[in-house]
Amino acid sequence: MLEKKFIDLAIKEAEKALQKGEVPVGSVLVKDGKVIAKSHNQRISKNNALYHAEIVAIEKACKKLKSWRLDDCILYTTLEPCLMCAGAIMQARIKKVVFLAKDEKGGAIVSKYTVFDDKKLPFNVEYQYIHDERAEKLLKEFFKFLRNSKKSF
Repeated sequence: MLEKKFIDLAIKEAEKALQKGEVPVGSVLVKDGKVIAKSHNQRISKNNALYHAEIVAIEKACKKLKSWRLDDCILYTTLEPCLMCAGAIMQARIKKVVFLAKDEKGGAIVSKYTVFDDKKLPFNVEYQYIHDERAEKLLKEFFKFLRNSKKSF
């Protein structure tokens, strides 16, 4: 039951991103069954290519825990992490990632790359894909709107 609560929070964060005109991705970091950080994409609003939802959540969690090591944390995120985010997840020693939509173009967990399965890397990150229609719908509608309005970012 806790997992559904965290998934719903990640979706709410993605909706916040959408309201700001950002790619609708939300993330929630959990430790011992408690939310320690939540975030959404902020690349456009902050003019910073690094401000993916996962990166912002990791930064908040590190500040809150006063540690760069997030060993016992689980990250719930609405979109399969990219290479940059997967690298940050490994560096932060996050225990597990749960993602709700695959990213066929840039996903680094199961779609384009499989970095968490690469035995040459010294980091062990568990992962789970839980398909969630809400996460996919937010993303599809956002990119459809961009195509129709001929906007880019």
